[in-house]
Amino acid sequence: MDPSTGSIIPSNRSFQKQPTKPAANPAVPVNQDVKAYFAGVTLDESQPWLLNPEIPSPDEIMGTGSEAEFVDLLPNGIDGPWSSKNEYLKAHYELLREDAVAPLRDAVAYVREYPEMQDTKLMSIYEKVHIVGITFTQQGVATRIQFSTIRSGKNIVWEYSKRLRADTIVALSPADDSFRNKCVIAIVAARPLNSLKQQPPEIDIYFARSIDAEFDPHQEWVMVEARDGYFESMRHTMTALQIMINNFARFPLAEHICFLQPNTDTPEYVKVNPDMDIQSATCPSGEGNKINILENWPKDPTGDLDAIQWRALEQILTKSLAVIQGPPGTGKTFVSVIALRILLTNMKAGDPPLIVASQTNHALDQLLRHISHFEKNYIRLGGRSNDPEIKKRTLFTVRQNESIITIQGSLLRNFAAGNDDTPLPSELFAKYGLLTTAQCDSLAKGAKGWIRPNNEEDDDPLLAWLGDQLVPFEVHHSAENFRRANEEEEHEVLKGPFICLRERFCGLSTSTSEEASWKYLKEPNLWKIPVKARGEVYNTLRRLLKDKIMKKFRSLVTINTSNCKDLRIGKWERDSYLLQDAKLIGMTTTGLSKYRALISSLKPKVVLIEEAAEVIEAPIAAACLDSLQHMILVGDHKQLRGSCSVQGLQGEPFFLDISMFERLVNNAIQYEILRRQRRMAPEIRRLLEPIYGELHDYQSVLQRPRVPGMGNVRSYFFSHNWPESNDSLSSKYNEKEAEMIVGFFMHLVFNGVAVKDITVLTFYNGQRKKLLKLFKGNSYLQGQYVNVVTVDSFQGEENEVVILSLVRSGRPTIGFLSIENRVCVAISRARSGFYIFGDSTTLADADSLWWQIAILMGGNNPKRRLGFYLPLTCTKHGNVIYKKDPSEWDTAYGGCDLSCNERLGCGHGCPLSCHG
Repeated sequence: MDPSTGSIIPSNRSFQKQPTKPAANPAVPVNQDVKAYFAGVTLDESQPWLLNPEIPSPDEIMGTGSEAEFVDLLPNGIDGPWSSKNEYLKAHYELLREDAVAPLRDAVAYVREYPEMQDTKLMSIYEKVHIVGITFTQQGVATRIQFSTIRSGKNIVWEYSKRLRADTIVALSPADDSFRNKCVIAIVAARPLNSLKQQPPEIDIYFARSIDAEFDPHQEWVMVEARDGYFESMRHTMTALQIMINNFARFPLAEHICFLQPNTDTPEYVKVNPDMDIQSATCPSGEGNKINILENWPKDPTGDLDAIQWRALEQILTKSLAVIQGPPGTGKTFVSVIALRILLTNMKAGDPPLIVASQTNHALDQLLRHISHFEKNYIRLGGRSNDPEIKKRTLFTVRQNESIITIQGSLLRNFAAGNDDTPLPSELFAKYGLLTTAQCDSLAKGAKGWIRPNNEEDDDPLLAWLGDQLVPFEVHHSAENFRRANEEEEHEVLKGPFICLRERFCGLSTSTSEEASWKYLKEPNLWKIPVKARGEVYNTLRRLLKDKIMKKFRSLVTINTSNCKDLRIGKWERDSYLLQDAKLIGMTTTGLSKYRALISSLKPKVVLIEEAAEVIEAPIAAACLDSLQHMILVGDHKQLRGSCSVQGLQGEPFFLDISMFERLVNNAIQYEILRRQRRMAPEIRRLLEPIYGELHDYQSVLQRPRVPGMGNVRSYFFSHNWPESNDSLSSKYNEKEAEMIVGFFMHLVFNGVAVKDITVLTFYNGQRKKLLKLFKGNSYLQGQYVNVVTVDSFQGEENEVVILSLVRSGRPTIGFLSIENRVCVAISRARSGFYIFGDSTTLADADSLWWQIAILMGGNNPKRRLGFYLPLTCTKHGNVIYKKDPSEWDTAYGGCDLSCNERLGCGHGCPLSCHG
């Protein structure tokens, strides 16, 4: 076939890298590795975990059948080596699957037990769910559903809600069954914001199994969604672990990851060619001469690297598994970027791209921004970037700017609704053998004598036969007018041809039984059926017809699903060609599994993971592609850990939240820890000593400017005993503490601290909402954005001044505040000033870390930084004033108790008290 036609030319040739870009619309050989990746998992009945489908079955969610049998979960073995690679992969697969499936399984069990229950903080329940259409997308047949959110008890602000995100897993059951006997599983395909805002709201879903696909618009469903977890982030990793079992003999770095061999060797590609130019990357004015990095690594650092960073850089470049721990502010990202610059500088023609990944889109964009300063030929996979420049380098955008090519042997190839104001036509029932020829003739003959309003000559005789036994089918949704919610989320749009599914009429329901309807349908002359029975007879015909159509419909859905899979493979075969010329490819750790087939086809040798300690083990294991020679893990296990949907899987005995990074460090794998920090003034940095031991200060932090309005007080723990409270979502808040913080915030602003230079942190969303409400009501701050965030969302960030609201007071348990990793993040974000508000006595009694912090800030320290009075310094007069209650801010405007007396423009002295 002529490639100029755009047709696909079959070829068995292996994929070869092209030295230059061909002319427009060239033909290039397909990369066979993409298709080979999807060859499937080798089935082994002795390993049932390999037989599990990507998406859980109805039996698994319902807790019935063989799939519901108790699974004896193996823990994430955090002490000592694994007995085998197979045990390692199996254990992490089953832990991940339990974390993915359990929240929905539990939600379904609750609804089965209490069918009329309302939404809870663990689940959302949608009623009056009806199918209204089908969209033919390139991912499959999507079913559009309409539903009611009446059980939420509030208006849903969909712009900010995390409900029904794309790729969320949901369970549906007929409304009259409510999960007693039937359940179907679906994945949210898209949540178009305009469709969600209409009344009733609509979304698109993919039925997980073709045999469960439905199209009946009259069938009413109830739908359940678990509020915890996000299935999308786990499903691809589970599949990757299954696929890895086919090649577990070729599990790169397994000797370290599984068997904990402590001393890592040199990557093979470095052994072959150890000569590298490191000078031009570490020192811009460097000569760029190559050295043998295995034999002649320079003793002294160059550029802006300290001695410990220099050792870390050597380990990154020379160890096949490099593990770098970077406490807050020690420049771990800086070292990563230098290492990447050296690797990119020394790449040769034909080398595969470097792969970089990070746990969050935000962190990935930060890393790519650094890289973009010296390397423009990078591509970002995934479309969640908020950076305008990085968006230009997403795969989608780059593809739009490339010339069209024909991939020889690729699977990629080119691949109206009637009037619904009438009942289903008699010919349709006849086509499926539900009405005989005699019955259809009797209908037509009998209908000729009938006269109906607006009667048309071509009206189906069923209209006349049914008469007033035909009634409109309507779904009545109650008005949902609740108080506004405050949740968060994005929206998506589904693309593809859409077919509206509407069946406007049904038969009038009577006491006629199903058995009687069957009997009546044996009557050749349908006009002999009693008028009052005809509605139920018509409903029986409808049900029988849909049953017959359903088998064919599901068969076609199965074919469509297979075609869509081939289409996805074909697109990745095309994208593989596009990506081969990139020098670096970035994605999230979820993307590492999601795009694993595409990435593996490029045969990458190097993978660098930023934030590696924030990721649970399985997604990093999935990064061990067959071609991998060099894995670089950069992170800090003393800060935030990976999160689990099922709380019982965190900590002992399963330890699913422990990352590969933390496990390797705790098992004496060779690693480097950075010790010199460049963020915090020493007075703030000392608070990290109970966690990290000794950290050193870079020279620049010794010169941090003082905080206006605080004199020489860079840190302070304002202690109180004001009681905490719970909000409607059981989150904690402390109203007086919030009021005290807002007053202190204004004191800083009045003394010259820019609003943008202050961040207010809290461990609790309830307190965040309380603070935002108070700031919104402050007349001095109108039109200004105040940064009030939870600790978990501020990992990797910093600001000049940080105010920490601890909330908890007067109770023996302190919840989140007892988690050392979270406390570490909270106390390490400030550069120049850090001020804590909370009950120091309660915290010190409840937790040893807080006791140590209280000792460091209080005790007999001559620079005492803990007390029940907040020491403020008047910038104008230099004297210190003390505040201990929110009511004292009412007369304070950033100054002291003296008179202002500054000269006004008119020449008179200012009559007000001292003010900012």
